[in-house]
Amino acid sequence: MSAAFKKALKSRQKNHKERSQPGFRKKLGLLEKKKDYKVRADEFKKKRNTLDALRRKALDKNPDEFYFKMTSSKLQDGVHVIKQKPEEVTDEQLKIMRTQDIKYVEMKRVAEAKKIERLKAELHLLDVEKKPKNTHTFFCDTKKEVRDFELAKRLNTVEELVNRVYNRPTIETLHNQTVNGPTNSKALK
Repeated sequence: MSAAFKKALKSRQKNHKERSQPGFRKKLGLLEKKKDYKVRADEFKKKRNTLDALRRKALDKNPDEFYFKMTSSKLQDGVHVIKQKPEEVTDEQLKIMRTQDIKYVEMKRVAEAKKIERLKAELHLLDVEKKPKNTHTFFCDTKKEVRDFELAKRLNTVEELVNRVYNRPTIETLHNQTVNGPTNSKALK
């Protein structure tokens, strides 16, 4: 019964906290608490013990002891250097490497060609030499209408802008606003 009473008393006790960093020392950062110090001290001790163990191991090492890396290294100016074995390449390996190189170059060439084609496709409006064919068909009822056919009148635009395949403004649009882009025939061509 007394154990239960002690537990009840502890629940009503004041919870004591560690103090915080005073205001005039705020610039120095957080105040290290005991749990922070404990973690830092344990890490320091662990590192120190590891270094001591490695130092002891190096002191206890027998310099005459054989280990397999000795066969592939030599001492040069007091420093251990690993001997490099010259790579021996057979004729078959050379042929395989050459074919792989050729295949790689061919693959890169095809990829670049596709990239060029894709970029050319995006610039089709700027390509002056290869103009797209005009396939716009106008239907007329009589032969007289065919003879007197005027493209500018039919498209309801100015004569200078008839050759424009894109952005061909009508006469009403020209009265309301200015023309965007080149307007003279040399710039259009």
